[in-house]
Amino acid sequence: MTQAEKEQDNGKEKEKERDKEKEKEQQRGVKRPIAPPTIPDPLQEQIQSNFVVVIHPGSRMLRIGRATDTLPVTIPHVIARRHKQSGQPRYEDAWLLREGLNKPESNEQRQNGLKMVDQAVWSKKMSNGVRRTPVSAEQARAYNCQIRPAVLDSSSRVKWTNTTHHPPHLVGEEALYVNPSDCYNIHWPVVRGQLNVHAGPGGSLTAVLADLEAIWGHVIQKQLDIPLKDLKYYRCILLVPDIYNRQHIKEVVNMLLLNMGFSAIIVHQESVCATFGSGLSSACVVDVGDQKTSLSCVEDGVSHRNSRLCLAYGGSDVTRTLFWLLQRAGFPYRDCQLSSRLDCQLLQHLKETFCHLDQVCVGHGSDISGLQDHEFQTRFPEAPALLYQVRLGDEKLEYFSSVCLFVFPSPDVHLRICQKMTSLQYRSQGDSEDPHDEHYLLATQSKQDQSSKSAADRKAISRPGGGLDGEMSGQGGVGELSDLPRACGSGGGGGGMKGEMELGPAQGECLMGAGEVEEPLSAHLSRKTAIMSQFESKALGLDKAILHSIDCCASDETKRKMYSSILVVGGGLMFHGAQEFLLHRIINKMPPSFRRLVDNVEVITRPKDMDPRLISWKGGAVLACLDTTQEMWIHQREWQRFGARMLRERAAFVW
Repeated sequence: MTQAEKEQDNGKEKEKERDKEKEKEQQRGVKRPIAPPTIPDPLQEQIQSNFVVVIHPGSRMLRIGRATDTLPVTIPHVIARRHKQSGQPRYEDAWLLREGLNKPESNEQRQNGLKMVDQAVWSKKMSNGVRRTPVSAEQARAYNCQIRPAVLDSSSRVKWTNTTHHPPHLVGEEALYVNPSDCYNIHWPVVRGQLNVHAGPGGSLTAVLADLEAIWGHVIQKQLDIPLKDLKYYRCILLVPDIYNRQHIKEVVNMLLLNMGFSAIIVHQESVCATFGSGLSSACVVDVGDQKTSLSCVEDGVSHRNSRLCLAYGGSDVTRTLFWLLQRAGFPYRDCQLSSRLDCQLLQHLKETFCHLDQVCVGHGSDISGLQDHEFQTRFPEAPALLYQVRLGDEKLEYFSSVCLFVFPSPDVHLRICQKMTSLQYRSQGDSEDPHDEHYLLATQSKQDQSSKSAADRKAISRPGGGLDGEMSGQGGVGELSDLPRACGSGGGGGGMKGEMELGPAQGECLMGAGEVEEPLSAHLSRKTAIMSQFESKALGLDKAILHSIDCCASDETKRKMYSSILVVGGGLMFHGAQEFLLHRIINKMPPSFRRLVDNVEVITRPKDMDPRLISWKGGAVLACLDTTQEMWIHQREWQRFGARMLRERAAFVW
């Protein structure tokens, strides 16, 4: 026998041995990993950062720029689209308005909130120990009602956007200054961190994606000076919310790679990018945006799924409450309307100018007491520039934002009842393009567990004393809920609820095959869904939400890290004194056991003296420069071939 024939025989023997081992493993019920789809490794090429575009879409502002740029281009994330037919009714997405604000019980709820503010104000002394002098709200109202504006200039020098050449759409500031009499609809494609899909005009998923493509393409071409035909030479980093809609993300990636033509893309979460941008390895990231507040505990570049929360309120809700307080005090600009986008801009400016949280961190109120005079200007198109004076109780402005964000986040009772105020990250409900997702893995694993259990029962019955063994085996099978998320956090009755957060409403079908779900498990899942529904209807204050997010971390060591580094980003909490006030409330409410373990609770609002609104975008730019991101790129040709499966294979988080 020749040497070649001997080697051939040896190879056949080894192959037979491997086949026998596989059969034995299947009989024992050993679960083997599913092999990922065969994807050719992309060529390892040197990435040039100036050919990487970082996109951070927000509900109100879009930030986009090259990874090498010091600052991104920042514009309002809005588009005005011209009517296709004359006589078409005008439509405009709301900015500060929320549905159902005119319910009868809403005003009573606001009044109760204001009583809480009054109690907080008058219960605290000034720094010299002197009690405040109560001021009647009627005094401010009587003064403001008689105020008349002074004319600064006969022309405000602010003009409506020129639409005489009938552009099909306008973007950013140009869209905001479109004359309401012109034939344009105004759309905000992102609302509360998600795509603004609704039943009204321009609310379909296709229309929203077209708006995103138009806005982003306009900025890339006009502001970044990149011709759209050259995007095939560029890569893209897309920042997505911590709690994301898988279908929406898939469609946006499809739009960027196939419609706009980027050569490759990385999808990453805002919270993780915020830690990259701030230079922190671990942090509890609190992103207070204009319309939503998201929280996530990030450790070594990974967002803990159980710790993710999204609260359905943000800076715009505080602005709306300010408007109600101003009206109550006889606001002299009497034509102000929440339905006007220019008035909304004015109110945002007044909030940033008037509101503060000064000195409350040391246990007493501001040394400002009584009525204070303020000034503001109005400059609108086709109107004179006016100067207004307004008299307000500054201590109320100091405390109202704390009530909105910390004590009583929703001043309207209907928001607590009718809207989902707290969102959690559910497991994937399945995707036809990705048959081997975690949905499939859980189902097949449960079937294997059941077959193993049946085989063990048969063996136990055939042995002497098998009845007892069979009972023990049966108990083990019912208790085999390792695929369910375990309770996170330690101690207290709330630990059970925290463990439920990962479980989606249809998990009963994915944990076991159809018709094979045992009654105890079904009841268990129903209880989980009920607990989650109850939790999601609650409007948590920001401080309570932070404590809850940290408590959902798996270990005490991780919790200690999070308490030591609470990173606040976004533009919704840029009040003077907010950092100290938030620190004060967290220290007072954190579990006593951790006060001994945590050396120093730290709230970071301006890491490296950076603008907190830009930190996440900056982290995306840092991500583009890392060598470790090579394996995260999803190339256009791979997306065309494998679709959404590439997100599961390449995303740096569990898809």
